[in-house]
Amino acid sequence: MTFSLVARCAETGMFGVAISSSSPAVAARCAYTRAGVGAVASQNITDPRLGPFALDLMQGGMSAHEAITGVRDQGAFIEYRQVLAIDRLGQTAIHSGPNALGIWTEAAGVDVVSAGNLLANENVPSVIVSAFEDSAGHLGDRLITALRAGLAAGGEAGPVHSAGMQLCDAVPWPVADLRCDWTEDCPIEAVATAWEVYKPQLDAYVQRALDPREAPSYGVPGDA
Repeated sequence: MTFSLVARCAETGMFGVAISSSSPAVAARCAYTRAGVGAVASQNITDPRLGPFALDLMQGGMSAHEAITGVRDQGAFIEYRQVLAIDRLGQTAIHSGPNALGIWTEAAGVDVVSAGNLLANENVPSVIVSAFEDSAGHLGDRLITALRAGLAAGGEAGPVHSAGMQLCDAVPWPVADLRCDWTEDCPIEAVATAWEVYKPQLDAYVQRALDPREAPSYGVPGDA
């Protein structure tokens, strides 16, 4: 019921996940990033424990491939799960269990990996990967471009209702965590609109956390 991608910006070291589904609040349950470590999407009859577990393994020194092997070895009911990972070097790995729902496929490229289940067709992940590789600019922009391309290629077999994008950079919290948890309209466009608003303020929000004395003003009434 989901299609997603996890990716790395080779220039900045930033990691990100973008995801969409017919299920509610998909990003709240499926998207995981950790600065300096990597990014993971855990989907298809989701076990939210698998994302942090895979990141812990990579933080301990494992590659994405080794971490996914660890997930296969230790995860519960792993035959039902789909887990995508990218590590700090841009290496990728995917586990797709044989009990994944409907049409499920996966694809990997340079600094990006994509997978989905209950898809409209088997080409969706490869289209997502190609769109990411052909894009440029901020990682958030590239993730939105790739997710839009996946939807245009057919996306899920039914209508999608939720979407999200999470980014991490040099601080131990997500620098962007944008979600549309439910809509009858397009959730990907809702997240894209939120990103347009948030992107110019991203660095300021980080600076306010690190040292508010050096941060720009809030631009609200009464703020000098």
